[in-house]
Amino acid sequence: MKNLYTLFIFCFVALGLEAQTIYKTINSNKLGGDRELKIQLPRNYNPESERKYPLIVVLDGDYLFEPVGGNIDYQAYWGDIPDCIVVGVNQNDTRNEDFYYSDDNYFPKDTGANFYEFIAAELIPYVEDNYQASSFRVIFGHDLSANFINYYLFKDNPLFRAYVALSPDFAPEMVSRLQQRLSILKEETFYYMATADADVKDLRSSIVEADSLFKGVENKNLHYKFEEFQDGNHYSLVGRGIPKSLNEIFELYKPIDRKEYDEEILTYEGSPYDYLITKYEKIERFYGFEKELIENDIRAISTACLKKDDLDALENLSKLINKEFPDSMLSAYYSGMYYEKIGNSKKALLRYKAGLLLQPSQYIDKELMLEKVYDLQEGMND
Repeated sequence: MKNLYTLFIFCFVALGLEAQTIYKTINSNKLGGDRELKIQLPRNYNPESERKYPLIVVLDGDYLFEPVGGNIDYQAYWGDIPDCIVVGVNQNDTRNEDFYYSDDNYFPKDTGANFYEFIAAELIPYVEDNYQASSFRVIFGHDLSANFINYYLFKDNPLFRAYVALSPDFAPEMVSRLQQRLSILKEETFYYMATADADVKDLRSSIVEADSLFKGVENKNLHYKFEEFQDGNHYSLVGRGIPKSLNEIFELYKPIDRKEYDEEILTYEGSPYDYLITKYEKIERFYGFEKELIENDIRAISTACLKKDDLDALENLSKLINKEFPDSMLSAYYSGMYYEKIGNSKKALLRYKAGLLLQPSQYIDKELMLEKVYDLQEGMND
């Protein structure tokens, strides 16, 4: 039943992707011919907007694009990760040539070097010229392509900020070279690697050995995560590793949850409002785009303000909400809350009444606003 349910979900996702996926064929000087691409844009993508989106490049796009794109679309729909631009590179007929490396130094050679340059010098510029891609880039690979993605880490300025290696088929010397490279990264970088108990035996052995080296790397700029899935094989681990990797890469972006509230916000030395501003500034600086303030985070911060009896922070929060959501009940509700907490019942009542004419939000509607009005009026009449 579980497998049937999983199959249903993936079929549903695949059907949903069809309407939002663009199929492009671009001519490459590096490859000396055409290459087919699959490009998935966010549901609400607006080419006229200045909003930027993280760029996800998927090698082996013939079979890896749909599960990656589906997971991104699903998690972005619920706000757990940002909307992203996903680009899959089809390699079904050229896979061995694309990933070819030298028998002498084990770096890309001939057709492999051409494909390496195609990604760096043609594909990325093409996407950036035609779509609203941010500077935060992620690359996915599986077995041979999971080895190939590592070559971009050896550039003086690595092309990607996050690398997802699903059951990598490492080239000779790659593991020791990676260990050294990961230890000297100067920019914050994510590296996710996965295998499974029933993975290809030789691959699993080298991956487990690599993990023993990588987890010993001491570099504050490296965010490393390893998974070894139980009851999984070389192919099924892909479906489990993709959502896990996205969760790691976009950990900072995720809405505030109970753990973050208890362990970070309530213990924060500054005010809850300062925590919120700092969090959103980090998101913009790290991912290359500005995250819109969400109601979940507003609720968490306002609760912390009340718990810590920090009315100055609550006032600053209400001003921010008024600025960001002037036509929403959110603005009236939280400014009314502030006035109520400082004992100014008249202003609080005015704000709650004004909110009745505004647009409801996810959690605040006319019924809740009326309840606040009646409660406040009753208290004022006593």
